[in-house]
Amino acid sequence: MKQQQLNETVAFLKSAGIKNPKIGIVLGTGLGKLVDEIAIEKEIAYAEIPNFPQATVEFHSGKLIYGELSGKKVLVMAGRFHKYEGYDLWEVTYGIRTMHALGIQNLLISNAAGAINLSYKKGTLMLIEDHINLQGDSPLAFKGANVFGNIFADMLAPYSKEINQKIKTIALENNILLHEGIYTSVVGPQLETRAEYRMLQILETDAVGMSTVPEVIVAKQLNLPCAAISVLTDECDPKNLQPVDISEIIAIAGKAEPKMILLFKELIKII
Repeated sequence: MKQQQLNETVAFLKSAGIKNPKIGIVLGTGLGKLVDEIAIEKEIAYAEIPNFPQATVEFHSGKLIYGELSGKKVLVMAGRFHKYEGYDLWEVTYGIRTMHALGIQNLLISNAAGAINLSYKKGTLMLIEDHINLQGDSPLAFKGANVFGNIFADMLAPYSKEINQKIKTIALENNILLHEGIYTSVVGPQLETRAEYRMLQILETDAVGMSTVPEVIVAKQLNLPCAAISVLTDECDPKNLQPVDISEIIAIAGKAEPKMILLFKELIKII
């Protein structure tokens, strides 16, 4: 049934003119401006795609965009899906499986996250080197999941060391401060309590968010090399916690976004 769903989706997108994309990109909350850099050939609303979930978060546009960026064919999810929207993890990761079936060879992910490591300041970027899954579920835990690959996916190196090294080099060459660290994914949508922030510090988390990890697990099952960058939008100090203003978080993401766009554009040239 799931394979059939996916086949229908892929057949529709191929018939719509999406041919041989090389790189898949998932854009996080408040991080949609990369689209402006793409020579767009096709733009398809999720609502038009058979079996595709719908983005319900107001900061996510909900479109699949195909075109050229840095000389390569890219397929971009402008708007992702989250467990907190009421989706199961098959639906959350449906876009990753779709892009892989269409032929992407590398996956780049962005997200907005809170800085748990207090030496990392808001408005800076963090390259994810490892993660902790606190969503209490796995996108590989469903009947028949082995049709898509090994369900016992090896998570020794979920993020491509080769791609990460390229990103670090580009950051250095362009004088961009790029932290490295561990990203922990929680369900949300409520933000964390002070006690939860203290727990995350004990777990040696550097940044916390509500996405990315399910997508990366699926990429690993599909043997799809991936890398992910967090834009740090707030500082989560349990000893000095302030009320969160979502509009401020979006504004900070917008200010930091050009640095992330530069990293992705330069990376795409060389992968």
